[in-house]
Amino acid sequence: MDISRRELLKMAGVAAIGAALGNFNVVEAKSKKILKLNAAPVVGSKNVTGQKFSGTAAKVFFTEKIDAPHLIKLYGRINGEIFGKVGIKVHTGEPHGPNILPRDWVRAFQAQVPNSNIIETNTLYNGARYTTEGHRETLRTNGWTFCPVDIMDEDGGVNLPVRGGLHLQEVTMGKNLVNYDSIVVLTHFKGHAMGGFGGSLKNIAIGMASGHVGKVQVHGYDTALGMPPINVNWFDGTFPLKEELMERMADSGKATCDYFGKRIVFLNVMRRMSVDCDCAGTRAAEPTCADVGILASTDILAIDQACCDLVYTATDSKDLRERIESRHGLRQLSAMAELKMGNTQYELIHVD
Repeated sequence: MDISRRELLKMAGVAAIGAALGNFNVVEAKSKKILKLNAAPVVGSKNVTGQKFSGTAAKVFFTEKIDAPHLIKLYGRINGEIFGKVGIKVHTGEPHGPNILPRDWVRAFQAQVPNSNIIETNTLYNGARYTTEGHRETLRTNGWTFCPVDIMDEDGGVNLPVRGGLHLQEVTMGKNLVNYDSIVVLTHFKGHAMGGFGGSLKNIAIGMASGHVGKVQVHGYDTALGMPPINVNWFDGTFPLKEELMERMADSGKATCDYFGKRIVFLNVMRRMSVDCDCAGTRAAEPTCADVGILASTDILAIDQACCDLVYTATDSKDLRERIESRHGLRQLSAMAELKMGNTQYELIHVD
């Protein structure tokens, strides 16, 4: 019995909003273990019962072994279209953040991606990474010194169009984003105080938008009435836009995905999954659910959907599920589906 099956069998009795989660099946196919999971309670998902679905399914590769060698191994399954100058988008975190991806892992991973460096943008909230100078000091504090880190909005922004967006027609990204041929989105999957959860979508939708222009667009300060100054955090869940924020995140993520096409891939690391984002730094709540594994895909919707499904099938994920639901976070997934950013149907392919 493989460990992923052993862990997921603990799901008995876990309920979801509006739908009970059933069992999953493991199918042997050409020496690959394919885990077909039920979906989290998301509008647009066609596989909530575990029954066979019609049509295509995205491939999401999964391992329960969370370390640098397996991170590199999964990347090898999805990197066929990656070439040229490569930006690795990783959340480098607030000073001394306890939950950020281990620097040694990222260093080993980056060394296996030719012509690559880390890419980041400044923050909207008034913290240690609000200015480029403060951001660079934080990078040194957290040990991100093994390769160049491009703070892409250091010299301004560039507007990318949002084709068929739900709210936005364009988003201002960090100016240097267009200097890259390919993007690897390396994400610490966890909760988020405003988005419910932070997966691949959050990492590019907010993480690539320029700090003082694009992030304003995504958060909706330009349209919501009575908004406080932009340096105020709504980390207590009182941010007024709720589902509209998720929709704006999907718009922003679509701009980046459309720009890079097949030259963008996604890895989500499900470890130390606090209900808080790495932007909370040392204030982040201690995780209350167990580590799960690493996922990789060329499909942004499928990988974030699969991570949410794994959260919803875990018996110890009550706190994280409450955070997702209280912030309307699952709207991220259905909004991406409406924008045709990916496939809600997927095969979770186990990699030893």
